[in-house]
Amino acid sequence: MTLARFRRARCALLIPFALAACTAERTPQGAAAEPSLGALRDPLNQIVAMRRLTEAQYRNSIADIFGPDIKVAGRFEPIVRPVHELIATGAAASTISPAGLEQFDSMARNIAAQVFAEDNRAQFMACTPRDAAAPDPDCAARVLVPIGRYLFRRPLTECEVAGYVKMAGDAVAPAGSFHKGLELALAAMLVSPNFLYVIESSEPDPTSPGSFRLDNYSRAARLSFLLWNTTPNEALLQTAAEGRLADQAGLAAIAERMVHSPRLEEGVRAFFADMLLFEKFEEMAKDQVVYPRFNADVAAAMPEQMLRTVVDHLVTRQGDYRDLFTTRKTFINRALGPLYQTKVSASQGWVPLELDADDDRAGLLGQAGFLALYSHSGRSSPTLRGRAIRELLLCQPVPNPPGNVNFTAVQDVHSKAMPTARMRLNAHNTDPVCAACHKITDPLGLPLERFDGIGAARARENGAVIDTGGVFEGTEFQGNSGLGKAMAASKSTTECVAGRAFEYATGRVPEDEGALAGTIEQGFAADGYRIQALFLRVATMPEAYRIMSGPIGSTTIAMMSPHRSKTGAKP
Repeated sequence: MTLARFRRARCALLIPFALAACTAERTPQGAAAEPSLGALRDPLNQIVAMRRLTEAQYRNSIADIFGPDIKVAGRFEPIVRPVHELIATGAAASTISPAGLEQFDSMARNIAAQVFAEDNRAQFMACTPRDAAAPDPDCAARVLVPIGRYLFRRPLTECEVAGYVKMAGDAVAPAGSFHKGLELALAAMLVSPNFLYVIESSEPDPTSPGSFRLDNYSRAARLSFLLWNTTPNEALLQTAAEGRLADQAGLAAIAERMVHSPRLEEGVRAFFADMLLFEKFEEMAKDQVVYPRFNADVAAAMPEQMLRTVVDHLVTRQGDYRDLFTTRKTFINRALGPLYQTKVSASQGWVPLELDADDDRAGLLGQAGFLALYSHSGRSSPTLRGRAIRELLLCQPVPNPPGNVNFTAVQDVHSKAMPTARMRLNAHNTDPVCAACHKITDPLGLPLERFDGIGAARARENGAVIDTGGVFEGTEFQGNSGLGKAMAASKSTTECVAGRAFEYATGRVPEDEGALAGTIEQGFAADGYRIQALFLRVATMPEAYRIMSGPIGSTTIAMMSPHRSKTGAKP
């Protein structure tokens, strides 16, 4: 980065931080949705948690606030995933580098230019300036206050309003345009930590003297990002302004309506994409010599097929979560047709597909996306697949392999003496150090060996019949269908997703993780293992809004460091 670019990035960061440091009186919870400048809430009073917006949350927020026609163009700095946790947890400790901030600044300027473009600005203008080439503080405030309320997910403070209005006014003379001034002020809002981070603040808990709870606006944001993966809408902000989200009955009523909204699909998609490490699809590569049928269209279709299956089963048909591992209903498009040996015309797009009763591909684990994602570039991997099942779907961490392991036997996929992966792994596991972990992973990965490294079905490997026997929690089974049934019957499967839902909602792993997951799972079971009921339960449980630590200062925003993830599992 050049010195000039660094200075621009630093300036873009310092302006919104200076505005975020403004202080004022807190707004009473019953204040109007569009507050006066004299009764505004301090965003840094008792800040207790913060999480950076994910790329999807950023895009969804812009579309919901300004309309789907506003384009978001640019590269998003990734949020580092903590080991064995969710990106939602990593977002709570994610910083933005100078290069990343410059990207956000570029996106902000582009978005602001579209919003206040001559053919688009009318819908955002609550007034007409006295002179289109001169400052008009009153009109600027009338435009920026409601926009800021949506962007910051709470009313702006008096100091913030004054700062952004002054910024807009100062820009009028050089640009010769009142609307260019608004554009600059909006761009500054879009690089503010108050937008880029979901900043949660607390208020005294009247039911427990000396204790604190999340305030209404923080609850509104938590509900909206959990259930819809986007910023709170007008109805939710108004409910927060009226103080109804601090009341258990009011919270439950709002959450009930939200989980029955079609927008729940976005929340479910985001949750499972996080839980199943979908960011790995962006770096997935396959050897074109070994897998000539693999291409960019196939790679793009794989995660979408998985999410369509999840949403159809859990949301559209409100199915039992356990049946996700045995369902024969899925969707397919032309790109995936050859892998599934099914013809789909280009004009059909995505079409429903019901697998035959004797097809071993049933359930989530038989989908090409899962099988390809947890394989190597030129071969399948029972160990990677088994580890993914253990860690992602059962919440059972697997240790990384030692650094000096010899993988020669496992990687020799053309061995005539050991033609199948099971044989090669048996030879590799003669080392007791290796065997300890492989006993955890391989019995769950080997049953998936009838599918190669891109998820295509096969009966043999190097001419040898593939043995798909496996064992899980003392039960022996055959193939993916047997594995799916064993997963569906395990309490570990439902406890895992229950605990992950709480972690996703709050951005933290609770100290009593096992006990809390068990408690949530009991309610999950009573509700028939329906995902809507699970999200509703998590969204309304008091533990999800409990303050776990003291307030953090404004300087913490700039000093937080992300967790670093180191993973292994070569075979």
